[in-house]
This record gives sequence, structure tokens and C-alpha cells, in this order.
Amino acid sequence: MAANPKSPITSGAAQGQYHMYHAEAYILRGEIEHPIKQPIQEYGRVVLEQTRRESLITQSVGETNIEGLISFRRGHTRVAGTHVQQKVDVFGQDHSGWATLSTAAIEGYNVEDIITADRVVAQISTQHPETNGNVPQVSFIGTRFDNLRVGGYPVELEIDLGILGQKPANDCHYFQDADFLDRMKRRLDDFVDHDDLPESIETKYGAQIAYIDDLKKRAKEEAVEVMPNGAGGYPTMTFTVVKKIKPIPLPGVRTFSNHIFIENFGTVTLGEVEVGVKKEHSPLLLGKSNDSQTEASGSNYFTLDMLKMRLGCPASGTANGPTANANGSQGPSI
Repeated sequence: MAANPKSPITSGAAQGQYHMYHAEAYILRGEIEHPIKQPIQEYGRVVLEQTRRESLITQSVGETNIEGLISFRRGHTRVAGTHVQQKVDVFGQDHSGWATLSTAAIEGYNVEDIITADRVVAQISTQHPETNGNVPQVSFIGTRFDNLRVGGYPVELEIDLGILGQKPANDCHYFQDADFLDRMKRRLDDFVDHDDLPESIETKYGAQIAYIDDLKKRAKEEAVEVMPNGAGGYPTMTFTVVKKIKPIPLPGVRTFSNHIFIENFGTVTLGEVEVGVKKEHSPLLLGKSNDSQTEASGSNYFTLDMLKMRLGCPASGTANGPTANANGSQGPSI
């Protein structure tokens, strides 16, 4: 059951600024298509939905078995939003602002006795400073795979939790930041150089590289926010916190980039992140003219999917999670 606080406005924001918290987390969701057809509900879903109230929402889910195909021992989720008015670390750096945390964890995970894990955690925290605070500093610390295995063999992988780097200068969106775009392109270039990369994924990565080149060009022209992403709307991009996966010594199992292909089972994608831009029309622009209400403030959002499975045979369907999402937006006083 999702929890979603709808509450009065909080006060005390610096210089009359307000912040809208948004965060969501769930343990598992998907759909079994064969041999039976059954949706997999969003276990443990919690959400902060465009609220200005400081909140902490948690949910725990006990032992669960889905038709003997997918099971987990327990899981928990939490979302939190808070306004930190004064916080200086030991290095003298100011961390005052609005912080959001989104966490989803699953324990004792088992999919068809082929994919198993002791514990998997998806965690995103964002910090919007009180000045130049439209775009957050983002951290994935806490995100991890504990004893992930395929057919009993350990999955040895390297995770890069610092892939986003520092918050872009001058409060630019990540799509306008040359350093971020360069890091994304280098990671994709490394993946494309893989000797065993399937043609379909190589084509996908090639399109993403071209897309990044176009973003870099448009960023120089300060035209990123008005660019459609192919289907209309604002830019989106996917990347991964997984730097590499070592080969797994099992027949019919192949690894490439952040993917594991398992013959007669399906494909598993690890640590995938989507970053995009949302335009939010704040419902709190009270007392403003109609013209003012049409001005939307953009915000980067981040969604981390730790295990995305496309099952093939004998069972088919999808199973995604644990998953965490965080973003926020702010504006002037009302």
C-alpha cells in the first residue's frame, strides 16, 4: 500500500524559497506471462508526491512467494524529505538545503533457483542547495549487490557509485553539463568495444552515443530544454552504475556491459539508471496570475533499477526491482 502525505505548507525556507519533495521506491514489480498470466504487484511501494512537508515513510514486506517462480524472504522501502537549514561538514562545506532519500531493499531473492541474492539495495539521495538549487547533487551510496549469483556461481562486478560526479556548475541540468555527457559517452564507448556484444545492443549503444553528441551540441547552443527526445517532451538518458561484470563460467551464460544473458532463462540488466527532466506546474503558486502559473520549473529526476529481468523460457515475463526514484523542484516565495 502506498503512502502519500498531503499536508500544509512548511515554513522557514531561506529567502522565501520553497521545495517540492518527490520520491518513490518499491521492492518488486512486473508480470508473469507464461505458463500463467499474472501481474506482479508493486510490493512495498511508498511515495512522496509533490509535497512540501518534511516526511519519512517506510514499509516492510515479509516472506513472499509468487507462484513458486519468484520469492524473497523480506524487503523494505523508505522515502524521506527534509529541510536542513544549517549543516557544515568538517571541511567547512555548506550542506544546507533540501535533502531527499529513496531506498528499496530485497533480501533472500530467488528467481527460478537461477538468480539468487542475499541482499540487493537501490538507494538514491539528492540534495538541492538553498541557492542555485534547481539541480541536485546526487549520491548512490548504499546501493549494492550482496552475494548475487547465477546458477550458484558468484557474479563478480565493479560498481561506480560516483559516475555522476559533482553537481553541474551554474545550476545547469545534467544534460547541459559537458563533463557529465563526456563520462556517459566514455562508458558507452567502453561497452561498444566489447568483442561479444550482441548486434541489437551495439545498435542501441550507437544510437545513445549519437544522442549524447547531439546533446553536447545543443548544450553549447543552450537549447537542450526545448529539444524533443524522439517521442516529444524533454531529454532522457539511461546509464548504469555497473562498470563491468566478469565472465561467469557456466555454459550458455554470457556477460556484456551491465547485462547477463542466460540461455533458456532470459536477460538480466543490472544497476540501470534513467535521468531526465520534468517540467512541474506547482499547485502552490497561490495568488499568482494565470500567466505566472503557466511557468513550470524544470527538475532532473533519477530512477535506479537494480535488477531488470526479461524472462524467456520456460517461464516468461518481467521482474524489476528493487527500484528507487528521487527528484524535486523549488521556486520563489509565494
